Amino acid sequence: MLYHLLYPLHTEFSGFYVFRYITFRSIYAAITALVISFILGPWLIDRLSALQIGQIVRKEGPQSHLKKEGTPTMGGTLILLSMVLPTLLWADLRNFYIWLTLLVTVGFGAVGFMDDWHKVKKHNSDGLKARAKMGWLLLIASIAAVCLFFYPPFQPILVFPFLKNLRPDLGLFFIPFVIFIIVGTGNAVNLTDGLDGLAIGPMIIAAGTYLLFAYVAGNAKLAAYLQISSVQGAGELAIFCAAMAGAGLGFLWFNTYPAQVFMGDVGSLALGGALGTVAVIVKQELVLVLVGGIFVVETLSVIFQVTSYRLWGRRIFRMAPIHHHFELKGWAEPKIIVRFWIINIILALLALSTLKLR
Repeated sequence: MLYHLLYPLHTEFSGFYVFRYITFRSIYAAITALVISFILGPWLIDRLSALQIGQIVRKEGPQSHLKKEGTPTMGGTLILLSMVLPTLLWADLRNFYIWLTLLVTVGFGAVGFMDDWHKVKKHNSDGLKARAKMGWLLLIASIAAVCLFFYPPFQPILVFPFLKNLRPDLGLFFIPFVIFIIVGTGNAVNLTDGLDGLAIGPMIIAAGTYLLFAYVAGNAKLAAYLQISSVQGAGELAIFCAAMAGAGLGFLWFNTYPAQVFMGDVGSLALGGALGTVAVIVKQELVLVLVGGIFVVETLSVIFQVTSYRLWGRRIFRMAPIHHHFELKGWAEPKIIVRFWIINIILALLALSTLKLR
């Protein structure tokens, strides 16, 4: 919005030419997201408390979590506002990828909102029925996948890190592949959201990493130099990623241990869906395994735990997802959180190294 209002004025006032640069708009999208978070955060927490929209803790979970019962939840609405508004303010709204990413983000957030609302209304941790929840997520991801597939400039190819010449055309298989990435990432972030700041920390790191990927993919010269796929128009997603990182930092101010508010499914599903969509558009889907390594490990821990128990009647971990395993081993919650963040930073750096190792 600001881009469309102010950039045309550069013909009269040269200073407005700065709005042309993605780097400038990305910086201010992040700052705008932070400011929105800091202004609306205290008000939202007070409103959630007044409406008694508190966290419902599973009784079979770690006993230390019982003290968190009643802490305001659905704070992900703050993340959504802090992501969407700066994107609309600073991005080029003629860009197809911006609108597609916003569609998935808001859509997944709406599903998460309904899930959280059911939990609060029924005062239990069940939420939406699993089939209904997954059905809505699959529908939204399917719309995004089909739109991408039929968008003429976009190529449905799969890019392998380290291998510059291996770029197979997936054809129609691209659609289920994209659905799997988007829905899988959304659910992976959702599973990770179990400790104060545990999910939002890696999300900030991932958003910063994909900001760089988006900027490089959208710059034809840089993409050619680094020998990665150039995606015309993808550079605008750097602004979205900057807003996501800024919104994450702003939310972390209130979500850090001990948390004043939890993001709920409205936040975790929206963030995961957004991350998966950006990864697909900038052709860095496989690198997402590294960038979102914590999310992957958390998800695999649940899969292995359930599979082992059903097949052999034995549990691999004391409790899944794996962060609960470390809790039951006696690790302090802040120690688990910070160590997971450190691991994710290392993984993100390894992911960025793939830009040069080809």
